[in-house]
Amino acid sequence: MEITNLNRKWIVKEPGNPAQVRQLAQSLGVDPVLANLLVQRGIHTFEEARRFFRPDLSMLHDPFLMKDMHRAVDRLHQAVQQSEKILIYGDYDVDGTTAVALVYKFIKSQLGGIVDYYIPDRYDEGYGISYKGIDWAYDNGFTLIISLDCGIKAVEKVKYASGKGIDFIICDHHLPDEELPAAVATLDPKREDCNYPFDDLCGCGVGFKFVQGYAQKYGIPFEKIHPLLDLVAVSIAADLVSVTDENRVLAFYGLKQINEAPGKGLLSMIKLCGLDKHRITLDDIVFKIGPRINAAGRMESGRMAVDLLTSRNDEDAIKIGASINVHNNDRKNIDREITIEAIKMAKEQPGFASKKSTIVYNPSWHKGVVGIVASRLVEAYYRPTIVLTNSNGFVTGSARSVAGFDLYEAIEKCSDLLENFGGHTYAAGLTLKEENLQIFIERFESYVKDKITKEILTPIIHIDSFLEFKQITPKFFRVLKQFQPFGPGNLSPVFITENVYDNGNGRKVGTDNGHLKLELIQEDEPYRHISAIAFNKSDHFEHMQMGNPVDICYSIAENYYRGIANIQLRIKDIHDREDIF
Repeated sequence: MEITNLNRKWIVKEPGNPAQVRQLAQSLGVDPVLANLLVQRGIHTFEEARRFFRPDLSMLHDPFLMKDMHRAVDRLHQAVQQSEKILIYGDYDVDGTTAVALVYKFIKSQLGGIVDYYIPDRYDEGYGISYKGIDWAYDNGFTLIISLDCGIKAVEKVKYASGKGIDFIICDHHLPDEELPAAVATLDPKREDCNYPFDDLCGCGVGFKFVQGYAQKYGIPFEKIHPLLDLVAVSIAADLVSVTDENRVLAFYGLKQINEAPGKGLLSMIKLCGLDKHRITLDDIVFKIGPRINAAGRMESGRMAVDLLTSRNDEDAIKIGASINVHNNDRKNIDREITIEAIKMAKEQPGFASKKSTIVYNPSWHKGVVGIVASRLVEAYYRPTIVLTNSNGFVTGSARSVAGFDLYEAIEKCSDLLENFGGHTYAAGLTLKEENLQIFIERFESYVKDKITKEILTPIIHIDSFLEFKQITPKFFRVLKQFQPFGPGNLSPVFITENVYDNGNGRKVGTDNGHLKLELIQEDEPYRHISAIAFNKSDHFEHMQMGNPVDICYSIAENYYRGIANIQLRIKDIHDREDIF
């Protein structure tokens, strides 16, 4: 795949207060660079560092601080006691399917409730609560629907369900409108009238708080729900919520569960990803496990993902996992082909080089991968991007943005041309009639051109600190690993090292020789080398092979080869010495 050689700007963060850094480094007995990373994260004392490095389940907030928790718990208890049929309803993505699996497993195994689950069809029903789903619940005798990762805006649909004698408990984490649905209980930490201390839970996280609240009220030991944290960690990673506060605790213990005793469905997926001999991180979930779970909803049905995550025996887990893996391979082939077509189509547009947005349309493209393709085009050209196809007679697709540009607002300015749209600042979906397409393209481009700046269109790499190779000792790396889990709000630190050379063993790797595998040395330590991988950076190969020095920015990771872990630099960018700032 073509990747434009974008001129990325490096910005080094302001270092922490020197006195605080020095004091923290002494009290913890760590390298000042590590102490500086802590201070940059708002950690200034030994006690704050202890809480950061040693998350504890006692740090979880009381679930009953969430508005409507008592009502939700009581309604579920009533349903179980009266043997009502309970339907768990959730979205088809990772957050939705993990949330559905979590609540379903709890009610089934711990409460003995009469329970089933429903995942809407991505193409027939679309996102969120559907009338078809409510009709299915009514036809099959369900009197309580628990919605997860959706429902907060389903005012008319909840009213429709109520008319059929079906109650709703909504567990969502999206921003509500002014009017809330008339559900029995609405759990959403983003409600204006909700005083819950942390409002960045994922949908699965809200589901877990619901389960925790029920267990707390009715005397079910926490140990009984602890195994469900593996699903919460998968959702936190895939949904890109902040890994701070309560999410850090949930992710920490969820990863522990994944690495020590994952559910059978997750274990089959871990093996299919080749991660069973690794220490699994949130990155592994984001790039390997999550896309496979998502592939079920993109290519077939999200119900298959829940079938996998609720598997109770190895045979079913292996069979379903293998089927999902096939769908993921199909998805990768399709999105690779469409990406190549989309890039070619974009480049052939008149005046493409001077445009500030990218919009491409092909009615034959697979709807399930257009969001992925939009992200690929942003990587290639770094501008707001919309990829469109045709579905059910309408032009429909996904949009992705760049840091600092409000994509949702741009689409909203064209709302009179749209049938519907939704999303947030950096990602959105939209549907319109084909006759409105050309004027939409023109108006969207005009709005972007008017609002976007040269600075926004320059990709930025934020760097935490300068670092010398001699500082990367085993102890340094042991402490650095304890900064995990990494994610939004606690990103993997990025370092700069200057005057770096390849030791002569560097080579191009990858199917198209687009990546670099390097053995690097620093000018003042010619006998100490460190391994590195640089994705999509093969254009630097000849320059480095001639013995020229470069400056690199990178994160430090663990690379597993044949079950053995080694330190590896993951290079984000390379600058020739004269080009750096």
